[in-house]
Amino acid sequence: MNTGTDTGGARRLGALPRHSLVLAGRSLAKSARNPGAAVNGVVTPALFLVLFLYLFGGSLPGSSHAYLQYLFPGILVMGAGLSGMLSSGISINTDMKKGVSDRFRSLPIGRTAPLLGSILADLVRYAAGVALLFAIGHLLGFRVGTDAVSALAAAALAIGFGFGLSWLTVYLGVLVRDENTVLAFSFVAFLPLLLGTSLAAPVDTLPGWLRAWAQVNPVTHAMDASRALLTGTPATDSVTLTLVWSAALVAVFCPLAVRAYARER
Repeated sequence: MNTGTDTGGARRLGALPRHSLVLAGRSLAKSARNPGAAVNGVVTPALFLVLFLYLFGGSLPGSSHAYLQYLFPGILVMGAGLSGMLSSGISINTDMKKGVSDRFRSLPIGRTAPLLGSILADLVRYAAGVALLFAIGHLLGFRVGTDAVSALAAAALAIGFGFGLSWLTVYLGVLVRDENTVLAFSFVAFLPLLLGTSLAAPVDTLPGWLRAWAQVNPVTHAMDASRALLTGTPATDSVTLTLVWSAALVAVFCPLAVRAYARER
């Protein structure tokens, strides 16, 4: 009997990736029919890129091109992580509100599959958004100062960081039953995570109280790591810290989201 139970558990575990990929395809198909959120995830970072470049590029020491070289890596992290963070939990929350999640629970699939499927679809959207940001940055004059491998590593690091942040908003999406509240909570978290960073200016130029926050802000570490990989600035320990933060976010919020989702009736 124990052997049969173990075999059944292994079979269910082996089916989880397949079920998650099927649900990821569903999420992508839904985005194709209603691309507003996906487009917003690309348009918002692109607008910030153009806004910061033309507002501050001419007033700071050096040329606008030099400022673009500094600015773009931070926008890359914003596009792959923070912008996606604003919408990652919304699809889960909408499915729960409309009763789609109840249908999922009646199917012979793992409880984790709907959440993982939604996150996997987010990864595809993040990757597409990163590719478009590189295209826009290239048109504006950004050039990778290292090599293709480092550029791919920067993109992967930004997407991985976004993957970790997504579990935070998925957890919120499960706990809070109103999608507007989820969006409000995400936006409240978005502002300090984005503005208290090295996005628009080096941390050393910030006021003391803001510098203290920026130095411990995980988004600053991710932006500095992206900047090092794309432009060749000293990486210090930013790459390692970003990997640690990404793993910690998944390790903490993935189990919490799955447990909260399993408790919902």
